[in-house]
Amino acid sequence: MFDYSLAHWLAFLSAAVLLNLSPGPDIAFILGHTMRGGKRAGFSALFGVWSGACLHVLMAALGLSAVLAASAFAFSAVKWLGAAYLVWLGIQALCASGDSGLISTSGGEMPAAGIYRQGILVSLLNPKVAIFFLAFLPQFVVEGAGPAWAQLMLHGGLIIAVAAFIEPPLVLLGGRLADALRHNQKIERWLDRGLGALFVALGVRLALSSR
Repeated sequence: MFDYSLAHWLAFLSAAVLLNLSPGPDIAFILGHTMRGGKRAGFSALFGVWSGACLHVLMAALGLSAVLAASAFAFSAVKWLGAAYLVWLGIQALCASGDSGLISTSGGEMPAAGIYRQGILVSLLNPKVAIFFLAFLPQFVVEGAGPAWAQLMLHGGLIIAVAAFIEPPLVLLGGRLADALRHNQKIERWLDRGLGALFVALGVRLALSSR
């Protein structure tokens, strides 16, 4: 079981590294929270996105992602929900006053649990992620290496494991920069504006996307 060649692992791990290095809503969400709230906010966002990715892997293994791929209505429904949620987060940040923003570092600080939940939703409400896992993971299913669902779970879990080596250093670097900028309300306001504009742009991009 799980008997793969060296060429298989080289191809898969290369693809997993490139996948995790490519920019997208998840990375933007993590780095945006890191720059605005520091390492604590960044890691909360990170774990939320990873949790959402785990659910996507589970859905791909169970075949539920195929529903999104096959149904235009299901894809559109999830797409518009995700776009609306990102735009709503963006408007919250754009309307923030700097000291009580979406991810404020002062008394109005958003709880880590709230950021974590946001991360899960940002990941789950992106139907293109679900379809990506459905299209990407089956390419590494090898006949005779075990049940298909188990191979899908293994390779999906390894993609998240690769992310554990790539994304935390980004959060640590961003957190150090955020610490240096902290307690400057003018900078905090601009960070809020930048984060809000980013989320709105991501929401619009998702709304305009197609399968």
